[in-house]
Amino acid sequence: MAKALLLTIAAGGTGGHMFPAQALAEVMLRKGWRVKLSTDDRGARYTGGFPHVVEIEQVSSATFARGGFLSRIAVPFRISAGVLAATWRMVRDRPSVVVGFGGYPSVPAICAAIILRRPRMLHEQNGVLGRVNKLFATRVNAIACGSWPTQLPDGIIGHHTGNPVRNAVLEREGAPYIPPGDYPMSILVMGGSQGARILSDIVPPAIAELPMSVLSHLRVSHQARQEDIERVSAFYASHGIKADVETFFQDVPRRMSEAQLIISRAGASSVADISVIGRPSILVPFANAAADHQTSNARGLVGADAAILIPESQLAPDTLAAQIAMIFSNPDAAVKMAHGALAASRPDATERLVQMVETLANHGQVK
Repeated sequence: MAKALLLTIAAGGTGGHMFPAQALAEVMLRKGWRVKLSTDDRGARYTGGFPHVVEIEQVSSATFARGGFLSRIAVPFRISAGVLAATWRMVRDRPSVVVGFGGYPSVPAICAAIILRRPRMLHEQNGVLGRVNKLFATRVNAIACGSWPTQLPDGIIGHHTGNPVRNAVLEREGAPYIPPGDYPMSILVMGGSQGARILSDIVPPAIAELPMSVLSHLRVSHQARQEDIERVSAFYASHGIKADVETFFQDVPRRMSEAQLIISRAGASSVADISVIGRPSILVPFANAAADHQTSNARGLVGADAAILIPESQLAPDTLAAQIAMIFSNPDAAVKMAHGALAASRPDATERLVQMVETLANHGQVK
């Protein structure tokens, strides 16, 4: 019996890299492929959700962005060791395709694929190429883009696949939207996996400025940093606002589908979830994101009239309160925003990625 085709996935560093990698792995396994994940010790901490049959290969890698002087001196040696290890493993078990999802833990496997001339591609989640993906953009056979448009080097053509989302999100794809009205309503506030200080500073007083006709029907789900939970909860309580304040919600898809409005950072995964479920949003891109990629991530929803973008520098309680009130006082506009979000979504992002992988395996290129 012929040995199953092998897909090597190179990813690590953050959940933003690992979630779409996991989604691809799950589908490729169902199609009968073998799947390996190449990452380092930091990336290995995010592998708990991967199917147990995925072989985890840890290799040495590093970044110049962290650590002191001695750590930075060691970076080239650690990366070189990782590349040698990844190359040896690929010689012993040659992958049909190597897919990099970004993050410095993906460097060794992509380098090995280049050395051994294996078919290879990248998936970029954000609207601007990350440092690692930018480094390899001209050395791969194809680039899949999660956000659109994505800024690419001159002469490089990207393929808009979208960002794969979790099954829990897909289960609520296009969930019916209940516009704001004279009945229970909710707002979901998300600042990334660990919350955001500025949203905890600005959102509660902005919501408190809303008229009592809205507040009397409103419940807030607010994701905040651990150190901010007590003060944020106390503020909501002192203003008579019903609120759940947690560091992380395990049931984000449910809360998102039940929300009349989402106030969020513009991380690639958050934007993808909002668009697939289809909800109006106010997006506040992280000002210090590399190459301002969160602003680029938000452009698709803003261009579809599905989201309002407020730069961090312009975020203030009165400004935010005015935008919330405008959405809550105009149900027809809120419905149009929800429909716009759906129109901008790519719920079939994983399938598009799979098609690119299969085409690359069969033809060595993606047109």
